[in-house]
Amino acid sequence: MINSYLKALRAPFLTGSLVPVVIGAALAFKESVFVFSYFLVTLIGVAGLHLGANLINDYYDAGGSDPINLRLTPFSGGSRVIQNGEITRETVLTMALFFFALGGFAGLWIVFKGRPMVLVIGFLGLAAGWIYSAPPLQLMSRGWGEGVIFIAFGPLVTMGKYYVMSGSLSGLAFLLGIPQGFFITGVIWINQFPDYEADRQAGKDNLVVRLGSETSRYFYCAIMLMAYVSIIIMASLRVISPLILISFFSFPLTFKAMQVLWREYLSLEGLIPAQALTIQTLIAHGLLLSLAIGITRFF
Repeated sequence: MINSYLKALRAPFLTGSLVPVVIGAALAFKESVFVFSYFLVTLIGVAGLHLGANLINDYYDAGGSDPINLRLTPFSGGSRVIQNGEITRETVLTMALFFFALGGFAGLWIVFKGRPMVLVIGFLGLAAGWIYSAPPLQLMSRGWGEGVIFIAFGPLVTMGKYYVMSGSLSGLAFLLGIPQGFFITGVIWINQFPDYEADRQAGKDNLVVRLGSETSRYFYCAIMLMAYVSIIIMASLRVISPLILISFFSFPLTFKAMQVLWREYLSLEGLIPAQALTIQTLIAHGLLLSLAIGITRFF
């Protein structure tokens, strides 16, 4: 039973939100405003909101595309705990509300420490997690979900993290979240390929369904490459030290992911390595970028 609850959380996907937290913390370290207790509470809060979003997504997909989706991979198709009868749909909803509340309480703790804007940032994060999956908006089915994920799991997290540490909103912190916004969008995008037929039949009109699998290959490659373009632009304009180009050491993972997707986009088994490589790119790039930002404190 415990394994079923853990599976429902889809915890490995937390990298999508926690890596931007590390980037924001690296900028705080660079500017000598890093506070470990704030870092830890923010990790808990962001993780809570992300886990709540995962669970609410499973809850609503259980009445949508998941029951008819037979093309499952370790990275797509949901946790399947509802479909397999391991946990009831109502329990999944209760778990989602619990983790949303956990994120909310972490945010309130930070507010009482003198960071009132966390109320706004936290509300935006909570709202993004809810409206992505839940009706009446259910943006994942309207072609707007990818944009919400880009902002919520990229610039919003890095800017929010830096604000928690410093007490001030930073345009630089927002900009440094843009590459991660592209990468988490890439993760969402590639995970929609195996779900294409089930999503189309269920009326879940995400952008991959709207564009078609073949055309969506081009957009996936563009999304992944734009992350690196944004790094080049920031380095060229001296928004921050060119040391951030260190993050390009993650590019071989990206290139391999694009190659595999381009060739195997119709193959369920063939797509799995590309899905894994996309997540590995997100992690590797984010950690390399954080390292580069932190190093600039000493230059």
